[in-house]
Amino acid sequence: MNGYSTVLRYIKKLAEADEYIKTITTGEDIDLNKGNIFPLFNIEIGNAVFSSTAVVTFDVTLSCLDIREINNEGSGDKFYECDNEIDNMNSTLTSLQSLWTKMKRDFDRNNITANDAPVANPIIHRQKNILDGWELVLQIEVPIDETNRCEII
Repeated sequence: MNGYSTVLRYIKKLAEADEYIKTITTGEDIDLNKGNIFPLFNIEIGNAVFSSTAVVTFDVTLSCLDIREINNEGSGDKFYECDNEIDNMNSTLTSLQSLWTKMKRDFDRNNITANDAPVANPIIHRQKNILDGWELVLQIEVPIDETNRCEII
């Protein structure tokens, strides 16, 4: 079964095609590399659940984050304050929405299913670089390759 690597590589390929995204990472520890160029896209594949219907369901979290830039001069505007938080939130959400739309279209063509209404959660002031953005939480269901275990041994 190669479902894990297939899902991971597929999402990475889609993120690479997005002009906005500059760095792609994987795993739970986002933003630990000082060499990251922002905006950053992170793919985290969590649990894998096997069912009796020859599929495996992966819990997937996709995060798109950009670094908060703070202007110390002050604008006097209480709504926008002195940073780019609103721009970060808008751009990262747009990037995730575009990626989700492409994924859903491709999944329908390739016998892969995903929940129809994944939840996007805001991320504000995360990690040491003060990152803003969104994380998209979804489940992806992939068919299990039919492999006779006796043939492998």
